[in-house]
Amino acid sequence: MSRQADLPKLNLPQPTLVARKGEKHDEILCLIRRKWVALEPEEWVRQHLIYHLSEDLGYPMGLMAVEHTLILNDLSKRADLVCFNRDRNPILLAECKAPSIPLGQTALDQAARYNLVLKVPTLLLTNGLQHYVVATDPAQPIEVLKAIPKYESH
Repeated sequence: MSRQADLPKLNLPQPTLVARKGEKHDEILCLIRRKWVALEPEEWVRQHLIYHLSEDLGYPMGLMAVEHTLILNDLSKRADLVCFNRDRNPILLAECKAPSIPLGQTALDQAARYNLVLKVPTLLLTNGLQHYVVATDPAQPIEVLKAIPKYESH
């Protein structure tokens, strides 16, 4: 992607994001990490999602972790975005894909594997155009939700 204008309009609220031309590639200022990162299509989706979770659904940015490291079967993995409650327990795991990547079983399987470690009550899959939200309470059947739960509902 050569410019922010080349990136697709997403099915998420439009945030104010700061981007710049880097030496090797375009960069975007991450809302959570507060550092410049490569402006890849997946990052474009992630930054829109962070903004939406924070501004519209009340998730505190200070309780979000981008590329959260976890250990699965002795392998280090990184979850795209994990949101925590005030007790620092994970409550939402988001797997972000580029808008050109269709959401399907592969993305769900990846998030479900990460959730074997994190045990969040809510899984979110998004490519910025489509969003799937799944409630994962082990005492209940898996349920596809109509919307991302607000922070205070956790």
